[in-house]
Amino acid sequence: MNLSLAGRTEKPVAHPVPVRVGGFGGPEGLAQHLRESGVDILVDATHPYAAQISANAAEAAAKTGVPIVALRRPPWTTSTADHWEDVDDASAAADRLVASEKRLRVFLALGRQELTPFERAPQHFYLIRSVDPVEPRLILPDAQYIVARGPFEEVDESDLFQTNRIDIIVCKNSGSSATYAKLAAARQLDIRVLMIRRSALPDVPSGETVDEVLAMIDHLVTSVAKKRGV
Repeated sequence: MNLSLAGRTEKPVAHPVPVRVGGFGGPEGLAQHLRESGVDILVDATHPYAAQISANAAEAAAKTGVPIVALRRPPWTTSTADHWEDVDDASAAADRLVASEKRLRVFLALGRQELTPFERAPQHFYLIRSVDPVEPRLILPDAQYIVARGPFEEVDESDLFQTNRIDIIVCKNSGSSATYAKLAAARQLDIRVLMIRRSALPDVPSGETVDEVLAMIDHLVTSVAKKRGV
């Protein structure tokens, strides 16, 4: 088994398998890699918001005839106790903050590449948490930075929000249990959430959990072995 990482995180979690880092050069480059490496099954386990990578994987699988399986975590769902507002992307979330007449204390839980739109709303305070340091720092007069990797606990998130008097959270609907605690804390503290919607993903065989995907892979492994007469 081989693992490919996009390279967005400077210090990814270690894995006990061969790892390559970086893009392939679009679907054609990935298709060429699948052929040259003799890949039997392609597993798309990217982030729910990595729509381009998922599209490239689906196209490369179609070009090569390599079976593909995707891990698609279900999104978080809101309850009547939540105060979520769906927005299309980080730019749309920033537009909401630009339009606010009240000075807000904002918690940004986004990737480093998605933060610059918030420079359009410099009137607010920002608490910015990311896996890697944000460099260069944003052009904002009142911002603090936290470098941390989940999982996070609800009690810790609640303490963080209360200490920093957070009014609003901006995040993505990743569906991950490791980062859900901020939403549970927001619910208890009556904090607004600007939730960035997911993009549409290719229609390929998929499972919602790792166990479901592993079962699908086992089935495909058996099918590939039969075709090879193994």
